[in-house]
Amino acid sequence: MKKVLVTVIGLLGVSLAQGQTLQSYIDVAETNNPEVQAFEIRYNISKEKVAEANSLSDSEMSAGFFVSEPETRTGAQKAKFSIKQMLPWFGTITARENYASSLAEVDYLDIAITKRKLRLSVSQSYYKYYAIKRKTEVLEENSKLLKTYEQLALTAVEVGNASAVDVLRLQIRQNELKEQKEVLQQVLLSERSVFNNLLNRDESLDVEVVDSLFIDNDYVQTVTEIGVHPELEKYDRLYQSIEQSEVLNQKEADPNLGFGLDYIAVAERPEMTFTDNGKDIFMPMVSLSIPIFNNKYKSRSIQNELRQAEINAQKANRRNLLESILNRAINNRDASRIKYKIQLENLKHARDAEEILIKNYETGTIDFNDVLDIQELQLKFQINQIDAVKNYYSQMATINYLVDEQPK
Repeated sequence: MKKVLVTVIGLLGVSLAQGQTLQSYIDVAETNNPEVQAFEIRYNISKEKVAEANSLSDSEMSAGFFVSEPETRTGAQKAKFSIKQMLPWFGTITARENYASSLAEVDYLDIAITKRKLRLSVSQSYYKYYAIKRKTEVLEENSKLLKTYEQLALTAVEVGNASAVDVLRLQIRQNELKEQKEVLQQVLLSERSVFNNLLNRDESLDVEVVDSLFIDNDYVQTVTEIGVHPELEKYDRLYQSIEQSEVLNQKEADPNLGFGLDYIAVAERPEMTFTDNGKDIFMPMVSLSIPIFNNKYKSRSIQNELRQAEINAQKANRRNLLESILNRAINNRDASRIKYKIQLENLKHARDAEEILIKNYETGTIDFNDVLDIQELQLKFQINQIDAVKNYYSQMATINYLVDEQPK
């Protein structure tokens, strides 16, 4: 993700401090987030299963005592002890290891996907928090501006150039801005909780964001399609795991070899002397397990073919969905850039109009209805501008999620 982030941050004119701040939050989230930790534990379990696959079946040991001792020429058989070990056909254990390793690779991609989604969530919450905070600051700035206008109105009332109604209107407008600011402060606390929960830390901790963000209208990103993406790569790994499963299935259809040893304890025949009297019996054994009825292996092969076809269909569907999300994000990003540019122009015109009104005050012809109208327009343009910036960076975060080829 580093290369893409450096490019985006550099071209969009974001300060270095902002990049470090957001990235530091992302690093904390990846370290503390319980969902990431859960997938890492699952991956560790999968790696242990690779070691588990490199093992033989349990050895069989048995012991028995003859209730009715059979007599033989060399004496009565007292007890029998047996040990047996079955061995899979050549290459079966390697096939099991390869299959277990392929499943572990799928679990590893789940970690990469979860971290990538977490980076997207942290980034979008960060920009949302920034927007709410900036709106609160803008409301405070406009409230101070209205207080200045109120002082002008009071002065104008004293000299007979304005009425008390104008003062009351300005005070009402200040109360409206106060209400909006207090509501936004509650929303800010809510978003702070959301952000801190993503980092799995205390909800009351402060969140540091940059003072300002802007959009470089000269920058054009030429992203048109999704490259290597872990969500799509996961389907490739699943496909490969099924291939390994089929290799294992073919190996398991081969015979199994067994080696064993039987030991029979023989008692001496009393009052008799001859060669091998009471000699114990040792009987090495070799066995072969042949899967004559192999319908289950054939069925598994058919199931594996169907599963591969299913995965190909799922991958195609997921790619179409991700490409739709990418196209939507690009369009929304470009729309936010246009909106930002228009709001800048409108805000400039509104401030020019404000200057004209202030100059008119010097001649005693100020209209406080126009003052309120211009103030409302300025506030509207400033809020729209903040929303455009927030949406722009949120869409950029979505685009980075889809096109970044270097997940951590």
